[in-house]
Amino acid sequence: MEDARKALAPIKGRGAASHVTGRFEKTVRRGEDDGWGSVYCTTADGSAIVEGDDLAVPRLDTQVTEERARSVISRNDSPDIGFSHSVNPYRGCEHGCVYCFARPSHAYLDLSPGLDFETKLFAKTNAAEQLRLELAKPSYRCSPIALGINTDAYQPIERRYQVTRSLLEVLAECKHPVSFITKSGLIERDLDLLTTMARERLVTVYFSITTLDNKLAAKMEPRATAPHGKLRAMRALFDAGVPVGVMVAPVVPMITDRELEQILEAAHAHGARAAGYVLLRLPHELKEIWREWLQLHYPDRAAHVMSLIRQMRGGKDYDSTFGKRMRGEGPFAELIAQRFAKAHARLGFGRLPPLDASRFVAPRKPSPQGELF
Repeated sequence: MEDARKALAPIKGRGAASHVTGRFEKTVRRGEDDGWGSVYCTTADGSAIVEGDDLAVPRLDTQVTEERARSVISRNDSPDIGFSHSVNPYRGCEHGCVYCFARPSHAYLDLSPGLDFETKLFAKTNAAEQLRLELAKPSYRCSPIALGINTDAYQPIERRYQVTRSLLEVLAECKHPVSFITKSGLIERDLDLLTTMARERLVTVYFSITTLDNKLAAKMEPRATAPHGKLRAMRALFDAGVPVGVMVAPVVPMITDRELEQILEAAHAHGARAAGYVLLRLPHELKEIWREWLQLHYPDRAAHVMSLIRQMRGGKDYDSTFGKRMRGEGPFAELIAQRFAKAHARLGFGRLPPLDASRFVAPRKPSPQGELF
């Protein structure tokens, strides 16, 4: 029993605690303890780790695979999402947010939505080149692009690969409107481009803030920028003239919901002029990942948290119905909506200025003859 307890333990710098099996995997591997503790003394790749008489927690390094994207602009017609075009520079996200709704997308790669999602990443190194080609098509119709929606465009590996920077350079050159939702202060690096685009109403930035508690943030989103760092970056963008907003996401009952008003107040004080919120979403494998995290960090209230989640999801862990998946239903969900509405009005939040798609100038197609004029 003691060995089993040690088998599942928080891993420093990681949100998930295990390699949860993806829903498309045909082969499932499961270790069985032979009485010698060997099952619990191996890393994900099978190498042994023993420290004295205690079982060590494995250290998982980030692995990045460079890939050539065949297309980069994704389109959606979901009625409860405020954009139709998006571009994701990376697959997987090193931020390791345990609650991330995008985790199940790693199952399409035959990888675990658990630890693989935050340790086995893919960088679309030709993304800017491909974006230029797609924007140059005669059939392309300009619509604001949401940059980095499925996974954060400014996650830590962006410092090395700069895929987001290269995409932003193309969009700035073409005067194409773009929006961001990020958990990273790294966005300050690109203030030179963002400031210029903001003057022409070509960019808006939302910061996603889940909690103001540094210790809780380190457990829930271990490699995202700390709460005070997000607020500092928000203020820097606001001072530079970039329209900024805050997304309180996700709101988690009995974990973060009590901070709703405080987050809105802090964000407004640092320049946010628009605000929104999203309830915790648990699609597919994320249900198991979230339950593991609850048992590790809040075993005393895990059952109560899940009970409240099901109350807001029609008796299920998750309801993907448009119009309900973001806000939930039932008394507890209505209470959160009322609290948000009152704080929103009291603080004077409004809307960010609309993005201007009329300035778009399509890039010229690459020519083997080069540029003569």
